[in-house]
Amino acid sequence: MSDLFRDRSQSSGGRRSTEPHHAEPYHAEPQSDGPQSDGPQYDDEHSAAEGYGHDNAEDALYTGHSDYEHYEEYGQHESSEPVAPEVLVLPSRRTSRVSKRVRKRRRSLAFLVVLVLFGAVVYFAVQAVKPMLGGFTVPDYPGPGTGTVQILIQPGANGRTVASELKSSDVVASEQAFLDALKAADGSGSLQPGEFQMKSQMKASDAVAILLASSDEKVHYAAVAQNLRINEVLAVLAKSTGIPEGEFTALSKEPKLFGLPAQALNLEGYLAPGEYRFSIDLNAQEILAQMVENTKKELTETGVTDPDEQFRVLTIASIIEFEGTPDNYALISGAIENRLNNPDGETGGRIESDATVTYGLGTKSYHFTAAQKADKSNPYNTYANPGLPIGPIGSPGAKAIVAAAHPKANPYYFWVTVNLKTGETLFAKTYAEHQANVAKFSAWCAANEGECNQ
Repeated sequence: MSDLFRDRSQSSGGRRSTEPHHAEPYHAEPQSDGPQSDGPQYDDEHSAAEGYGHDNAEDALYTGHSDYEHYEEYGQHESSEPVAPEVLVLPSRRTSRVSKRVRKRRRSLAFLVVLVLFGAVVYFAVQAVKPMLGGFTVPDYPGPGTGTVQILIQPGANGRTVASELKSSDVVASEQAFLDALKAADGSGSLQPGEFQMKSQMKASDAVAILLASSDEKVHYAAVAQNLRINEVLAVLAKSTGIPEGEFTALSKEPKLFGLPAQALNLEGYLAPGEYRFSIDLNAQEILAQMVENTKKELTETGVTDPDEQFRVLTIASIIEFEGTPDNYALISGAIENRLNNPDGETGGRIESDATVTYGLGTKSYHFTAAQKADKSNPYNTYANPGLPIGPIGSPGAKAIVAAAHPKANPYYFWVTVNLKTGETLFAKTYAEHQANVAKFSAWCAANEGECNQ
């Protein structure tokens, strides 16, 4: 190409001609021996496009620009050389980008069309097969079920929550089966909280029937926790039933109405903890009577039938609830009996329970002054007064009642919980041993800041 360029330069008197030149594609056919065209020729090592680019590059070396700048002159320049019938025109970058966008849109449209067609095919295929399968069925047990499964429905639980509980307990085969049966029974808004006895692998409609049958009677649901004091229990009852708390309070101060022994000052300790479903037709006295009867029944089943002994057991049980965990209830009960039965011993017959002192003070903080600890006028102060306090200090649960009625014999007089998180409790025979255990508790409190400030 460089030779061709020099020929042009010489023909114009040493100056580079501004005449645009035209690149013709190389033809593979043998050329004649006659005169060749003045246009640039390309050997086998270059394609037409390569030659064109190479030629422009050569020109640029001498002029600082390429022949692209002269395209606009092609139609105006009169050339003495014959114009080749075929001209290689390269597409501009802009044209190339537009073409790519068009092709991309076409591909996207084609993909969308294919996707829609595929969806339509799947839909019609399912509709065609569905009649042969008898439709899609929700898993459900045939029933009637076996065994016994206790199901607890919490207040405010909706149909889906109950369905999940029944499915996880294997009462029903699927949540949807229960929800469908509940909808068919039109009972989605009629589920009442409480504990229900059901069977394993029941038919969903049977499970719904049990829940709705139990819900036919309108009830007040009340959950009474263990360790609650009487004023706390009465507040729960008032909130659950809508009956004024004052009515419950007035009745609780009349223990004789409920057949309690003379030493009972009120209903403290007799209002059994648990979950209740009181009929909306019950009044305050009937509700309290039902709870007292539950406590008496628990005591009788434990082997305690005498009313005075029942009162004593309830008092010890209420202290045990605050002094330890169920795992050591029986040991604590035995240690309390050791103290009560040995008035001349190291403890002087005193129980020395912080929980009793705070009850008498009307607080729940175990931080009280030395004067309060020594105050004998507090009838619940078991540091200052030997023997049991004048009555229960809360509502004990069944395990505490059993432990109080059947204490475990042991040689201990002292106990202290050294880990409030795990409930670990250490026992001792002497006060010196007990002080070593108290030091462990103090060390735990120091390592767990804020845990012992109650």
